[in-house]
Amino acid sequence: MTDWRNQRGHQGPRRQRSARERNGHDAAVHETEVPQARQSRQARERYEGQGLRGRRRDRKRRRPGRGVRTVAGQVFVLQVGVVLLLVVAAVVALVLQSRYDSEREARNRSMAVAESFANAPGMAAAMRGADPTAALQPLAERARKGSGVDFVVAMSTHGIRYTHPNPNRIGKHFMGSIEGAVKGRTVTETFTGTLGLSVRSVVPVLDQRGKVVGLVSAGITIKKVSGAANHQLPLLFGAAAAALALATVGTALVYGRLRRQTHGLDPAEMTRMYEHHDAVLHAVREGVLIVSGDGRLVLANDEARRLFDLPHDAEGRLVAELGFDPGTAELLVSGRPATDEVHTAGERLLSVSHRPTDRNGGPPGSVATLRDTTELRALSGKVDLARNRLKLLYDAGVSIGTTLDVVRTAQELAEYAVARFADYVSVDLADSVLRGEEPQDGAAGTTGGGGSADGRPTPLRRTALSGIRDDVPLYPLGQLIRFTPNAPQAQGFRTGVVTVVPVLSDHGGWQEQDPDQARKIVDCGIHSMITVPLRARGVVLGVASFMRAEKPEPFEEDDVSLAEELVTRAAVSIDNARRYTREHTMAVTLQRSLLPRVLPEQNALDVAYRYLPAESGVGGDWFDVIPLPGARVALVVGDVVGHGLHAAATMGRLRTAVHNFSTLDLPPDEILSHLDDLIARIDQDESHSALADGDGGGEVIIGATCLYAIYDPVTRRCTMARAGHPPPAVVSPDGSVEFLNDLPVGPPLGLGGLPFETAELELPEGSHLVLYTDGLIEKRDRDIETGMEMLGDALSHPGRSPEQTCSAVLDALLPERPSDDIALIVARTRILEPGRIADWEVPSEPAQVAEMRAAVAGKLAEWELGDVAFTTELILSELITNAIRYATGPIRVRLLCDRSLICEVSDTSSTSPHLRYAATTDEGGRGLFLVSQFADRWGTRYTAEGKVIWTEQTLPPSKNGKPRG
Repeated sequence: MTDWRNQRGHQGPRRQRSARERNGHDAAVHETEVPQARQSRQARERYEGQGLRGRRRDRKRRRPGRGVRTVAGQVFVLQVGVVLLLVVAAVVALVLQSRYDSEREARNRSMAVAESFANAPGMAAAMRGADPTAALQPLAERARKGSGVDFVVAMSTHGIRYTHPNPNRIGKHFMGSIEGAVKGRTVTETFTGTLGLSVRSVVPVLDQRGKVVGLVSAGITIKKVSGAANHQLPLLFGAAAAALALATVGTALVYGRLRRQTHGLDPAEMTRMYEHHDAVLHAVREGVLIVSGDGRLVLANDEARRLFDLPHDAEGRLVAELGFDPGTAELLVSGRPATDEVHTAGERLLSVSHRPTDRNGGPPGSVATLRDTTELRALSGKVDLARNRLKLLYDAGVSIGTTLDVVRTAQELAEYAVARFADYVSVDLADSVLRGEEPQDGAAGTTGGGGSADGRPTPLRRTALSGIRDDVPLYPLGQLIRFTPNAPQAQGFRTGVVTVVPVLSDHGGWQEQDPDQARKIVDCGIHSMITVPLRARGVVLGVASFMRAEKPEPFEEDDVSLAEELVTRAAVSIDNARRYTREHTMAVTLQRSLLPRVLPEQNALDVAYRYLPAESGVGGDWFDVIPLPGARVALVVGDVVGHGLHAAATMGRLRTAVHNFSTLDLPPDEILSHLDDLIARIDQDESHSALADGDGGGEVIIGATCLYAIYDPVTRRCTMARAGHPPPAVVSPDGSVEFLNDLPVGPPLGLGGLPFETAELELPEGSHLVLYTDGLIEKRDRDIETGMEMLGDALSHPGRSPEQTCSAVLDALLPERPSDDIALIVARTRILEPGRIADWEVPSEPAQVAEMRAAVAGKLAEWELGDVAFTTELILSELITNAIRYATGPIRVRLLCDRSLICEVSDTSSTSPHLRYAATTDEGGRGLFLVSQFADRWGTRYTAEGKVIWTEQTLPPSKNGKPRG
């Protein structure tokens, strides 16, 4: 470190040398390096005074060898030398490696040939033969020529050759080491023969008992193996030369760049430049400390000396001896990186950044930069406070009001404020706010309302409560608290003014509410409170109370402004939730009023249902169970696209239309066609109305889905059609589930263009017919196929009642927060007992009417319905007579004893009879009039074969006085 300081001129007397000494030294150097400068004093002074550009012009007049003395030239020579050394080392290493590989390859080849020949079949027998040479010499020569080795010699265990490439040497002793081979080992050795450096291997020949009966040796010269590698040496040297050339070019580029960056300066000029940098280092208003690896101060600029009041001989001494603050001293000698750490220096606050200098091969030690931040600390404290306050309010906007639920939003306010602003928080709202209405007694304005002079208490509901502990004696959630007029909560609600109670034990107004509880609150440590009214859109909805217990400081004015801003943001969210609650309640009320409240009485199906409106807005889902003539029942389920009041109102119109069309006893496909036309007309009317009002377009129905099914308990057949609706599910009595995906699906209602189709299937008694809307099976994170699989699993349990099935389905598929309405109908099929059905075919002859009346009277007597026999005979007599007179083909009569007595007369005519009032002079026209008078209901329905005229009569009470059916 001492040499480095002497070179840069940082140490003691050298830095304080006079300008005359520096000028003399520079002149001496200049006279040595530039011959032209010795000619005159004026040239020397011109060189001393000129800038960098003048020195460049002078350097052009220097001798050619001068360029190597520059920093860039020295770096160029050094880099070229290093590259040349690396290339030479690489070439030498490759040559040595090639020779090593050649020798290893020679060993492997000689060993392989010797082992192969020694282990050849019949080798041991040939060795023991009468003339081994005659048997082995041809084989040895063939093996030698085929393998490319120099010789293959077979010999006895005493080293006498049996074979040799030179026949003159056969029978002579083998020139090599065979002791190890005679003992059963393989011997490989390197020797120098007549052909040069060679490798030979000696392998024993073993008989079946493992005894050595002979030896085989194979040898090869290394140059034969290394010939291929030697042929590649010119290419290797060429590549090395190319690499050297490329490296030289790259080094030349580096040289040029470095020369431009150093401006061609030599070391002496670089030293002068560092001296100038040293002057700048001591002029900046930022302290710099350089510490060596052994903990000694190497450099301290003037600003660092001033900040720490260092002595003049501080450089070179241990840091621990210079009076630094312990934390600062520990940082300077630790070597750990630090950025803007705050340390003290007397009464000053310093921002210290510390970095080690031994990274990337630098000298051991560290450097620290210092800034005096004393004056900035007070300002930064205010900035931190404002930043924390803004962050608190920003986080509150994200955390409060995540749902459109009044209670949940109030609880979010309480939970967020705890631990960030207060220790305990309570939110008290008016009951009308929880119902979605506006409070009537709160302050309406910005400066107050009616006050509390009338002495009436202020009732508020404890809606939210949160704190750091649960055992504090505060009013519990849900309690209706009647605050006295002097209580801060009552004052804030009625006047809209914030109330601050710095010391609760000194304030008497809040203690009037409940003195015993007030004492318990103070005893548990709560000592300060702020009550802020929840004001939104000019109306006070309630109050929020912030209390402190753990933090000893009372609330101050700065806390009041923060509490007001926090509550103001929460109040808007609570008011939005209140308005949504009101709108949602109105929509749900309208929707439920349009849906069936009780199911009609009928015996064909055992029906259970579930209806759940969406949590974020009601939709247009609906269902219905409609009794039809002939003991049949219609099941309807539908879904209007969209949410809100418009969808709910449209659902009500569609449900009414379905009821009206059902009274016509139309098949399912025709009913869907009529609904499709109805929606198209509704859209057209609303569009014209909106244009007339200047809206440019109104809210139109973009579609609705519907599934209409009719079940007949007499035939056990179910007829259904659907318009864009999910397929129904049929659960057999054994629990197997089948989705009717083959049921033809038409387009959603309102789109038009394609007809609807009807499908018919037969259902066993006790089957479950399941109708539903897509809100049950579809979620944002679950597709319809998965939902249908889950529905099938929930339905596949035999023996359940419809009510149990509905509960099981909702438990399995109901989402936590439904985003769409859910309608579900589960209907278990029944059949009408055969003994309650009577069926006759009537010939088309008037004389058959009397016989039919007698047969009907007998069946009614069997059913114990003699009280209605006369009227029934009259009704059937009129209907059969009309069928015989006006219709053609076979006539059938059917009686059904269900919840009412049903009479049906069918024929093949499609002409419908009409009720009319006959004049006193008319001989006919009174038949249907009599039928309508004696029957409770009557009507006509059309079939594929013709029509059916039906009537219904109320059953008389049974003998025990109970109603039948």
